[in-house]
Amino acid sequence: MNDLIYNQRDIPKEEHRYGLRASANVGCGWVATYNALRLLGYHTDIDELIRYYEWQLPLIHGNAGTSFWGPAVCFRQWGFPVEVVVNRQRFDEAAKRADVCVLFYRWRNKCKLGAHFVALHHTDRGVVGYNTYRNSTGPDAYGESLDGFLRQKNYFGAVLIAIRNKQ
Repeated sequence: MNDLIYNQRDIPKEEHRYGLRASANVGCGWVATYNALRLLGYHTDIDELIRYYEWQLPLIHGNAGTSFWGPAVCFRQWGFPVEVVVNRQRFDEAAKRADVCVLFYRWRNKCKLGAHFVALHHTDRGVVGYNTYRNSTGPDAYGESLDGFLRQKNYFGAVLIAIRNKQ
């Protein structure tokens, strides 16, 4: 892997287990946190980050993924200014003010329901996300508007965690 994780499915199943499951299946929360830290210029040990998230939900231990509030708790505890935004119409403004964001959303595909985390940031060319799709191989362009991207994909239940770097 390079400095960023572009696709959690590339993580070998035996490596970086999240609870009893492979991070390739349920690791999007810690992957988004790791990518956000890297985008902010910080290094972290992946296994320590996973243990931190497993500790957050002691009975679940990551087997069901990460709670939607998990990254906000982490970044606040680590001293980063954090803004949690639940109104999608305010996502674009918040993303422009932030240095990096972690986006949580729910998706539905026929009878299947799921959730996903991605790290993203606003650039001069629009919003760029990391670990967005099953076939991602690099940064993913979201276009000019996060709300538009979520609407186009029919993603719902979104929460944006806008993070500014430490002063």
